[in-house]
Amino acid sequence: MTNLKGKVALVTGATRGIGKGIAIGLGEAGATVYITGRTLNNESSDNLSGTLLETQTAVNEAGGNCIAVQVDHSEDEQVRLLFERIKNEQNGQLDILVNNVFSGVKAIRNAYGQPFWKHDPNLWDAINNVGLRSHYVASIFAARLMSQRQQGLICTISSWGGLSYIFGAAYGVGKAACDRLAADMAVELKANNITSLSLWPGIVGTEQMFEFSQQMNSQDNNKPETATFDDYYNWETPLLTGRVIAALAAENNTMKLTGKVQIIAELAQRYNIVDEKGKCPVSLRSLRFILPFAIPALKQYASFIPDIKIPWFILQTTMLQSPKI
Repeated sequence: MTNLKGKVALVTGATRGIGKGIAIGLGEAGATVYITGRTLNNESSDNLSGTLLETQTAVNEAGGNCIAVQVDHSEDEQVRLLFERIKNEQNGQLDILVNNVFSGVKAIRNAYGQPFWKHDPNLWDAINNVGLRSHYVASIFAARLMSQRQQGLICTISSWGGLSYIFGAAYGVGKAACDRLAADMAVELKANNITSLSLWPGIVGTEQMFEFSQQMNSQDNNKPETATFDDYYNWETPLLTGRVIAALAAENNTMKLTGKVQIIAELAQRYNIVDEKGKCPVSLRSLRFILPFAIPALKQYASFIPDIKIPWFILQTTMLQSPKI
């Protein structure tokens, strides 16, 4: 088990989904984990909404020390006060920032299947304000703390949507910008020994993704020959991303990776990390994923397909020309 005792982490947007899984993964490793979100307890009527207190309990039960802070990441002053609190409570120590907060799922769901020009311009803000912009703001305050100690790890959760069309123009541009944000921050943070990475999970079985997949497939019935998202083929759990980030944070030298896009499934293989129930999802650029996804009849033979990764230069060419993953 990765040992992060004595390390201080912040995971933004951790009431549910990937953020919750990341917080639990860091808690498993013994870290002190600050988590943020807008919902502290059961005040929301949305049955998909988790709460900060639920995540806090799960992290503590996993072995961590979790501190829940109610924050609206659209308000810069609330974010500033969050980092001020971490500075005061942890004597200026912040080892890990995970930029995860994202409030655009509902907007994506409502806009799915229609071109961008049929929606109001505020669709862009709904997807990229509490998301891309929030990552930039949080990174500013994190870097100010980390630079004082000349060390730190900033992980920005991005997506394959930065390379291939998935959920629309606003989403794709936002994710591509997350990748560029991580890369350009790496250049400016290098002198202070702070690592900045962009992380791509695969298809993650979050609460909202399960619901969204049903909607997507009801609109994609014109492609019965292709595997659908509700097949749950090669899905990852949110915990896998958390365990991978914990392993990254325990590395002696992450600067060799700084500025790069890293794929969660591939890092999991590198660190011999397994998902829940011992599962080992493969990268979405692996032939073991691509062939059965394109030809569903091959799924039962997936274990016999070589786990060969498509080279990046080929992937970029083919995916940029493809309308969908």
